[in-house]
Amino acid sequence: MSDFEWHKEAKLKWEEHADFWYQKSQEMWDHGSRKTIVPFIEKHIPKGSLIGDLGCGDGYGSYKLHKSGYRIIGLDLSDEMIEKAKKRGSKELTFMQGDLTDLPFGDESFSGLMAINSLEWTEEPIKALNEMKRVLRTGHYLCVGLLGPTASPRHNSYRRLYGESVICNTLMPWELEKLASENGWDVIDGTGVYKQSVSKDVIGGLSVELKQALTFMWLFCFRKK
Repeated sequence: MSDFEWHKEAKLKWEEHADFWYQKSQEMWDHGSRKTIVPFIEKHIPKGSLIGDLGCGDGYGSYKLHKSGYRIIGLDLSDEMIEKAKKRGSKELTFMQGDLTDLPFGDESFSGLMAINSLEWTEEPIKALNEMKRVLRTGHYLCVGLLGPTASPRHNSYRRLYGESVICNTLMPWELEKLASENGWDVIDGTGVYKQSVSKDVIGGLSVELKQALTFMWLFCFRKK
């Protein structure tokens, strides 16, 4: 019987990558693949809302949301990430270690949630979605950023083809959309983040499914029914 523990291994991976992530995250949020996330959230979640940043990493995204007028509690699986988040963030921000599939919050604690590239690192994304639904108020919004088919981090899941244990889920945007719609969420909005080589002129004429197929990341807005 295998002694492999998905979330234990995921925690170790992100402990090891904390310094690397800390060095690159600000550029990603300010100018790179994550620069459209805060404006996307502002379209749907009123300023002043208490937002849970689930999978907050080093906390720079939480900091950006706070500067935009939200109240934030950040959570990450990695203790090292949380330590870096506490050093980077404001005293008005709260950060804690925890698992997306077993959130340390009471029912309907939040008026908004954000989970950027974190569902992919859970063994059973449905458990994380159900936990998010539990801690979010009815009728309120969850923003999910999911790695698309062209994202290079998916190399982390390649070794599964040899029967090896991996810690990156190959969940596709259209699969998450269906999973959410079947489990208590309304799909409100969605938009893609693409690599620079993907022409905007080409994207404009495609169906949603084909747009998702070209994405580096797809942003969803779900509403709890």
